[in-house]
Order: sequence, then C-alpha cells, then structure tokens
Amino acid sequence: MPPRLTLPLWPFLRSPATSSLLPPFLIPCLNPSTLHRHASILSSLSDNPLSYKKKIRRGRGPSSGKGKTSGRGHKGQKQHGKVPRGFNGGQTPLEVVHGVRGFVNVFSVDMQPLNLSRIQSWIDQGRIDPSRPITIKELSDSNCVGKIKDGVKLLADGAQELRTPIKIIISRASKSAIAAVEKIGGSVMTRFYTPFAIQRILRGTTDPINSLRSDRIMMQEEQDDDEDDEFDDDDDEDDEDVDASSEAGSKALVGDAMATSEASTIASAVAAAHPKRSGFRHRLPDPTSRKDIEYYRDPIHRGYLSHLVTEGQTPSLFFKIPRAGKGVAGKRAVAKAAIGENRIW
Repeated sequence: MPPRLTLPLWPFLRSPATSSLLPPFLIPCLNPSTLHRHASILSSLSDNPLSYKKKIRRGRGPSSGKGKTSGRGHKGQKQHGKVPRGFNGGQTPLEVVHGVRGFVNVFSVDMQPLNLSRIQSWIDQGRIDPSRPITIKELSDSNCVGKIKDGVKLLADGAQELRTPIKIIISRASKSAIAAVEKIGGSVMTRFYTPFAIQRILRGTTDPINSLRSDRIMMQEEQDDDEDDEFDDDDDEDDEDVDASSEAGSKALVGDAMATSEASTIASAVAAAHPKRSGFRHRLPDPTSRKDIEYYRDPIHRGYLSHLVTEGQTPSLFFKIPRAGKGVAGKRAVAKAAIGENRIW
C-alpha cells in the first residue's frame, strides 16, 4: 500500500512558502481527503462472471486434471493422432455401400393438432366462450393447445362429442373436421400465420383475424352496401312528386353537409363497424408463396382468400380460362381469310 500523508504535515503544506512553490492547478489537490489514497480496491478488481473462458493447460501435472496423457487416453490412433470424420478403420463406409436415402421436405410445417373432443371439453368446463370467435390466442390463453410453432390444425377426432356450434379461425383443418363443425351450424375459416405473427398474436400486439386483404374485402363490402342504399333512396325519390325548386335546394344543402362531414366521420364509422382493426402495433401478414396462396384460395379448405376464385376457375394461380377457338387449323384459316380480304390485287 502506498504511504499516506499524516495530519501534522498539513499545516506545513498550507504554509505560504510551500504554496508558492506548487503550480496553481495543484493547490486544490492539497485537500486531506484527496491525500488519503486507499489502494486496497486494486486487489479486488475482476471481470464480469462468465465473460471469459479459462484456457485448459494440458500436460502440466496430475493436479490440473489434464496431465500426463492430456485427456487423450492410452495408446491407439486417437491418442497418437487424428481420425478423419466417418473413418471406419478402412472398412467401406455404410453411406457408400447402401447409399444415402430419403430427403428433407422443405415445405413441411410443424402444426399443433387440435381435436374436436378437446374443444367441447373446454367449452363444458367454461374455459372457452363459444359465443365469440375462437382464434389461436383464445386456444393458447385457455391452455387448450401447447406451444404453437407454425400453426394449429383442426382434426375430427371426437366429432360425435361436439354438440356446440362454434366459429373457429385456425391455420388448417381436415375435411372431416370441417364437415362435423358445419353439420351442427358452426363455421370454420382457415387463414395464414407466420411463426413471428403467432408470437405477436399471443402477446396481443397483432390482430388474429384481420389483415390487409381482409380489410380490403370488408371495405369493398361496405362500399357495395352504401351504393345499394343510395340506389334505393334514388328510387324512392323518383316515385315521390315533390316540387322541383324545393327538392333542388334540399339536395344542395344535404350535399354540402355530407361533403364537409365525410372526411371526419369515415374513420370513426370504420372503427365502429370493425373495432378489432385498431389498437394493434403490428399488422397480420398475408401469404406470399404460391403454395400458401393456393391453399387459402381453395374453398374446400375454407380459406379466407376463397372469394378471389371466381366461378369456373380453380385455386391454382396458373389457371387460364379455356378459349372458345377451333384449334390451330381454325386459327390459320381465319388468318388466311383476313390476309385475302386485305389484298389490293
């Protein structure tokens, strides 16, 4: 420990002669509290726990735990040198004799199974409310399913036990499960989820039902309803016999009032019609790969994009409406006839 300055030396340091010999910036350092230096803290300095890994010192005696043979054992190829990976002592490796079989399915998903009997049991216990839509958040909060990775698939095990109509929104569903739910008056809708979206839904920061495409559908339906109401109003007005001047004045006043209030009331009207749209931090994504888009476009799977498939089409993105032509020969005949008509001589 460095030597300390005792108190009897303090009057000597405060003398004018000593103060005149010191530079001006060192005079504040003559405070007794600064002269007492405690160097004991230097012996207790250490890094954070687990911030570094101590190196193993091999061959430094038996007390180190890695002495003598340094952890390699006695004799043999592994003690004297290194063994290549997959080396079988000169024998032909099994993957060479029999070949590598099988493959890794890159399209496989880890779906959590959910049976209809379990849903009915949770309803009987009062852990799920059948009057509200059942989503993966309700299933997770009620502990009806375990850890959800890629989604939840509805299965028809115990379909004869289901007796309560339910409205369930889930990742996937089997055909027999869909038939069993719809038989008693329920409905099933399958929609796309990503693993990150599932985590945000369980945390309550993402809407488990609505997304950009579903919002677009709802807005289109609202516009269609408004247009139908306006058309009905126009018919009623045409049937009535009202004075032309008074009718024109009233229409002008109503039009001005609607123009001024339309911009301010449209957001509140949409929020009132669909309260689950607002209040979420992240939006729910829609599928982007062809395989997922085609799955949720299929009405058989009760996909939420099945409205995009018009009559006479299939869920495939490569579907084209058959042409009503006569084949290659008919096309050539039509082309020759057109050329003949356009000839001058």
